[in-house]
Formats: sequence, structure tokens, C-alpha cells
Amino acid sequence: MRRLLLLLCLLLPASLRAEGQPSVDLALVLAVDASGSINREEFALQKQGIAQAVTSPQVLKAIRSGSLGRIAIAYVEWGGPGNAQTVVDWHLIEGPESAQAFADAVLGAKRSAQGYNAIGDAILHGLDLLAACPCWPLRRVIDVSGDNNDRLSHVPAPQARDTAVGQGVTVNALAILQNTLIGPRGKPLLVENYEDEVIGGPGAFVLPAKGREAFTEALLDKMVLEISGLEPQPELRAGP
Repeated sequence: MRRLLLLLCLLLPASLRAEGQPSVDLALVLAVDASGSINREEFALQKQGIAQAVTSPQVLKAIRSGSLGRIAIAYVEWGGPGNAQTVVDWHLIEGPESAQAFADAVLGAKRSAQGYNAIGDAILHGLDLLAACPCWPLRRVIDVSGDNNDRLSHVPAPQARDTAVGQGVTVNALAILQNTLIGPRGKPLLVENYEDEVIGGPGAFVLPAKGREAFTEALLDKMVLEISGLEPQPELRAGP
């Protein structure tokens, strides 16, 4: 399937592709929780986790293993209703130097002003950002990370998720677990909420992180899977 998508992409007439826009294996929006439930130290851990994951040998190997050997990535912060913001715009990553440039941009960016959780609005912002990507992606993914369920979105998360899926976009999630609550299916309650209301599209999945300290490892696993177009093993899905 990936080879077929690559062939179709390369055969498209120039009139359908903006001049100078590169083809990429994946256009990935990292939509990170910046709501009021996250203090300064916890938020710094998230940004450091993104920088470490993007520049890791595992992620770079996954990028190089793609049909085209490059991805496009952008960083979004979300919180209050309708207030998601693109903090680091699209970067093309195809090796250590470009990965480090993206990491430096994330670490150097000021935190945006956010309020309560509005995951649905963050997904719609990610859709707009994907539509504006200066690239031609074989796959498009919005990667939502958060520590709570959707609360105050203008467009509820399930509706926004369905809109994304209808446009051929996969929505994945990283659930940052802050308690030990278990849902009716025996998984962490937040994981089950994200499975029901947030994720969607081909191969969509939720990975758990047991607290913000585990964010880096979970995000690294998640990015390798997303870039490779794979799904996690059952033990990764289940969580602690």
C-alpha cells in the first residue's frame, strides 16, 4: 500500500502540487497539552521529552526507513476552547541536523496562554495545520497528548475526531496518567476515554505514560510506530 501511495504521489501532475513542495512519508502534528493542570516543571518535561524523542536514534532510523526518508512535523499547544496555537510551524526532518533544528525550536519557544481542556478544538486546529503543510504527505497524523478528558471544546472531541477521519487523517493519543483509576474494560480510565472519544482512523491507537516522567519514553515509542506506520503490541496499549 505504501508503495502504491508513493507511486501515485510521484505521478501527480505538477498542476496539482505546489511548486517546490517536497513529498514526505508522514505529516505529523504533535498537539501537546498546555492547559492549567500542568505546572512549569511538568511542562518543561514535556518539551524536553519531545526534543529527546525527535532526535533519538530510534526515530531517525524510522524516518530513514521510509519510502522517501523524510517527514514533516509541527508542534501545537492546546488548552482552552478554540485556543490551540501553532508554536513551531512545519519542519522537514530527514536527518540529525534537521531533527535538532526542530528540537531547538520547541525548547526555545515560549509557552502559549491556555486554559481548560479542549481536545476537540485542538484536533480541528491540527486539521487546518495539515491542510496548510508545505508538503505532499503519504500519510497524515495528529498526535494528541494530554492528562485529562475533553471538557470545554466548541466542537466535542468525538465530532472533531470523526471530521479528521473523514478527511483521511489518523488521530492517535498519548494518555498521561495522573491516577490509578481503571475503566470498565480493565484499562486506565483515561486510556479508555481516549479510545472512545479521541482516536480514529487507520491503525489509530492510544499509548499510556505513567506520569509526566514517563512522557519521553512513551512519546518515543509512539513516534517510531507512527513514522513506521505500525501498531503497538497489546502490552504497550494496556498501560501500567
